[in-house]
Amino acid sequence: MLESRAEVRPYWEKPIPEDEEHAHQLEHFREEDLLLDAIPPSESSAIILNSMKSTGLGFWMAAGFTGALVALLMGTWGLQIFSGLGITGLNRSVMWGPYIANLVFFIGIGHAGTFISAALRLMHMDFRRPISRAAETVTLFGLAAAGLFPLIHVGRVWKIFYMFPIPDERRLWPNFRSPLLWDATAITTYILGSTLFMYAGLLPDLAMARDHTTGWRHQLYKALALGWRGSLGEWLRLEKLANILSYVIIPVMFSVHTIVAYDFAMAVQPGWHSTIFGPFFIAGALFSGVAAVIMVLIILRKTMRLGYFLREQHFNSLGIFLMLLSIIWGYFYFNEWIVTWYGNLSAEQAILNMLTGQLSPLFYLMLVCNVAIPLGGLWSRRVRTSMPAMFVICLAVQIGMYLERILIVPGFLSRNELPFNWVNYTPHLPEILITLGTFGLLSFLYILWTRIIPIVPLWEVHEGQAFQSTRRVGRGLFTTHTDMH
Repeated sequence: MLESRAEVRPYWEKPIPEDEEHAHQLEHFREEDLLLDAIPPSESSAIILNSMKSTGLGFWMAAGFTGALVALLMGTWGLQIFSGLGITGLNRSVMWGPYIANLVFFIGIGHAGTFISAALRLMHMDFRRPISRAAETVTLFGLAAAGLFPLIHVGRVWKIFYMFPIPDERRLWPNFRSPLLWDATAITTYILGSTLFMYAGLLPDLAMARDHTTGWRHQLYKALALGWRGSLGEWLRLEKLANILSYVIIPVMFSVHTIVAYDFAMAVQPGWHSTIFGPFFIAGALFSGVAAVIMVLIILRKTMRLGYFLREQHFNSLGIFLMLLSIIWGYFYFNEWIVTWYGNLSAEQAILNMLTGQLSPLFYLMLVCNVAIPLGGLWSRRVRTSMPAMFVICLAVQIGMYLERILIVPGFLSRNELPFNWVNYTPHLPEILITLGTFGLLSFLYILWTRIIPIVPLWEVHEGQAFQSTRRVGRGLFTTHTDMH
């Protein structure tokens, strides 16, 4: 499609208005909007390929540090397998601790990436074009990190055998009442769908990398590109497949975190047995996931010199989305607490001890991080387009959402409906090290991925630039868009 248009007039050589005022407006538009600031494809391809090959001291230090955290994760996990769950802080009341909180947190981080890409694609939102692959990668590795925790949580990892739906002659397993079975099913479904969705969109860029590299990279991209040549038929099939997967992946995303919410809501446990947990968990997952995507984009923009692709307009749009999610999350959280407080059931009154008890500092810090800081800053466009400010706000959201998971899992379990069963839970060193190591694993995989795979979907950027233009209306200049769908 692009080649046939380029024969008439290359989209990166659009004429400059003769009128000085219009020329000034066009210059301003090009500074603001990536799709109006087209450069030759060879130049944009060179930016991406050079960033992939750039491995300076900072890259090796980051890879070394996160790799050390991965080694810490594996070593501590091995010690736990050898010694058993007795080395953790889990006990009779708090039988679900940080491992389950981590499972929910990393699934939440993984939720937003593919959703952003798929939903914005179906809504024809063009600002998604340069950010979609970085977001999808967050989903891929977020779910991979989450998938470790059912294994870690069961202690004896060979018991994972009971979690999969295998033929059952003795009718002992699978146990369909076990939340672990449904967690495994949900995570597997979403990670397979997200991987297929990402790989389909990667094909044109893998072919570009194949045609511009030599050595092992050329052989790798040649194998991964599956013989992509960019024919009209291939483009049409890619467009159709991307749209079909977009329609499929969105309801899967909603179902996955609803299942995770039902792991809690189906239990007769004060604080968990709530009909609002399904949408509440989805809102929280999107909230933390979008914040994670913004943090990743800021780091990529700085470390890989992708300022041409990742501009203020993208962070401004994502900042507005994050502010909206903060409001939605706050609404659901208020609903959960006001019903508990007004119902005044004796069993649920134990939860209200969180307002004044030992966990109250974490509770109020969570509210500050999830509501006060985002809403206090994101209303301003200046803040939304400031990289340091956005990074701090998104980091606060991550801290707040992690605290929320901790309060829901070990927090609620430590203050159940039986006062004689209350305990003061404190995580032990293995739980802390495994948690830190998992953050390291997510970062380590992402760092390596950015040096192997084009992190910006170039073909989507080129497509958007080819169909975006300006038109003079009276004394003003306005952006126009040709719908190619």
